[in-house]
Amino acid sequence: MTEGAAVHGSRRCTAREALALISTDFSDLPAPATPVSYGPDGPLSWQGYGASRARAAERTGEEESVVCGTAAVKGEDGGTTRAVLISFEFGFLGGSLGERTGDRLEAAHTYAREHRLPVVSLVATGGSRMQEGMRALVQLQRVARQSALTRAARLPQIAVLRDPTTGGGWATLGAGADVILALPGAQVGFAGSRVRPPDADPAAYTAEAQLAAGAVDAVVPERELPEALALWLRLLTDPSTDPVPPPPALGDAGLPGTGWEAVSAARVPQRPRAEAYLTAYFSGRAAISGDRCGGTDAGMLCGFGVRAEDGRTVAYAAQTGTATRPAGYRTAARLIRLADRLRIPVLTLVDTPGAANDAEAERQGAGAAIAELFAAVAGARTPVTTLLIGEGGSGGALALAAPDHTWATPDSYFSVIAPELAAAILKRPPEEVRATADQLRIRPQDLVELGVVRGVVERGR
Repeated sequence: MTEGAAVHGSRRCTAREALALISTDFSDLPAPATPVSYGPDGPLSWQGYGASRARAAERTGEEESVVCGTAAVKGEDGGTTRAVLISFEFGFLGGSLGERTGDRLEAAHTYAREHRLPVVSLVATGGSRMQEGMRALVQLQRVARQSALTRAARLPQIAVLRDPTTGGGWATLGAGADVILALPGAQVGFAGSRVRPPDADPAAYTAEAQLAAGAVDAVVPERELPEALALWLRLLTDPSTDPVPPPPALGDAGLPGTGWEAVSAARVPQRPRAEAYLTAYFSGRAAISGDRCGGTDAGMLCGFGVRAEDGRTVAYAAQTGTATRPAGYRTAARLIRLADRLRIPVLTLVDTPGAANDAEAERQGAGAAIAELFAAVAGARTPVTTLLIGEGGSGGALALAAPDHTWATPDSYFSVIAPELAAAILKRPPEEVRATADQLRIRPQDLVELGVVRGVVERGR
């Protein structure tokens, strides 16, 4: 199996080779009984279908296009997480989904729920099996239901996109997973290579393109996949019911004397930002990326990490000081909903001058995206902790803040509107901006008095 074995003409790994890459003790689940029996040429009596299946079985050593079983996925630190593994055999009729494939996928998810195990799908498929017609296509509904039942059971699902991942396999097991990893160069898209428009750009149907479009969380080189998968499994299977404390303050800033001093301290380019706080708080992290709607925002960092102090898994969503784009809000909402379902506590870091308000942001649904994040935070049953680490610009910042569980650093402020904009709306001259900042009462200590934040965190030791 070669790294990036997704370029046309290169060798594709088998289902068992993919399994061997991430585990050493894989054990097959028993093949489920087939409730419906057809002739050798299947439900459509497609001439030659039975012979094609026989040749595929002889060539691959498999009875179907998918291999299902259990294994312990081991990381470099020696820790293991047992999981149900699903691996597609592309050499068996293009890894296509037929009725017997559906039987196996349903049995795998049922086993996962009965034994409380996460599900990892190593996907390589061209889509639904033509020789079984609609009996094959409706398996997508069956697979979607099993995924939904596993999701409702609060069990994580991770997809690894191999080459190719197209058609219904991408639109169910792939794109429907909680975390989506992909091998470099893998073909990924709903349309397979033979059914795309003749003038379609092939670069748009790659793992890298899907990452840029917010549909994939990470493109992971093959040599790094075992460790990445082990980390994700460890992070997503570590629930906790207790809220986490906010990080201590970084930097040397003291409490500001005036409102304008608070604004100035939060706008200092050299002050500690989200990346510094996350690095200090976590001993290891794994990021999610994208809103699953075609967008990404580098100004919103989201993922899961191991809290350095006690080893607990904590989900995080952190603004980096830029105006947050609609995709950033949707990604944060996705993160919080996933953490809530898996019962993992959340840490949010607020730092934005406000939501992006350009025309493109409006076209991308800024208001709806902010509303979605407000709803995700408000509806979360898992504890959410917030630290204001810089600028808190209006509703674009408040959407990420936990009601009654927000703290502030000394070099931060929170305001209903930026002082400059407040002065402009009130038709005040520029020289009155500083006085307006004082009137808004936006200093950290003001926020405590107003009951907006619970306290100002002290500097870490």
